[in-house]
Amino acid sequence: MENEQNPQPRTMALWSAPRARSTAFFRAMVERDDLVGLHEPFCNVTDFGATIVDGREVHTHGELIGAIRDLATRRSVFFKDTTDHRYQQVLDDTGFLRDAVHTFLIRSPEQIAASFFALQPQMKKGDIGLVQLHELYTAVVEAGGRAIVIDSDDLVREPARTLSAYCREVGLSFDPAVLEWRPGSRPEWERSKRWHVGVSESSGIHGSATDYPDTVDNNPTLAAFSDHHRPAYTALRDRRLVLA
Repeated sequence: MENEQNPQPRTMALWSAPRARSTAFFRAMVERDDLVGLHEPFCNVTDFGATIVDGREVHTHGELIGAIRDLATRRSVFFKDTTDHRYQQVLDDTGFLRDAVHTFLIRSPEQIAASFFALQPQMKKGDIGLVQLHELYTAVVEAGGRAIVIDSDDLVREPARTLSAYCREVGLSFDPAVLEWRPGSRPEWERSKRWHVGVSESSGIHGSATDYPDTVDNNPTLAAFSDHHRPAYTALRDRRLVLA
């Protein structure tokens, strides 16, 4: 149901640092029946050379933006993507930056570093993604678009309040039922399913502590990577959505 005081946007983007619980956020949103969910379409184009939007295969980020625009004339679109990559065509498209509602999901660089390294020991400094996330946030603001920052610690600590606040910001009604789902993988993330095992095995958004053998405390490379991204994280966290 559309919020009459805050009309529902046609395109809602969730940009996230990797390993910041964005798949859980996405999984809750696709429990809704009033939008189309796209899972990491920009990342798919970068990593696999193509992605599917409404039955249409696209091969470049420019084509992808056009396909999202076309789909959004008929259905409300929610997509989530991660910023371990940098998307120059998104940064250059001021209309897309202005017209969509962009949300930025953050997590501390120390947590991201440990979680990412556990899955990809060959990770690079940029893979933590917070510097790219802040660059994209700045581009949206400078284009005159709407930019919402959510702390993923809030999401796992208070999922109902966090998603309720998000829905209020973007003009959607909130139904607590979206916080629960049947465990299982989804076709949207089949190609990258090893990164989404936790959500596939879950039935809702829950905080859990994981002990990683490599952390910023015992791995100097991870500590250096984290330090590189900390200013961007701090700048975004200072602008995070405060839960009512």
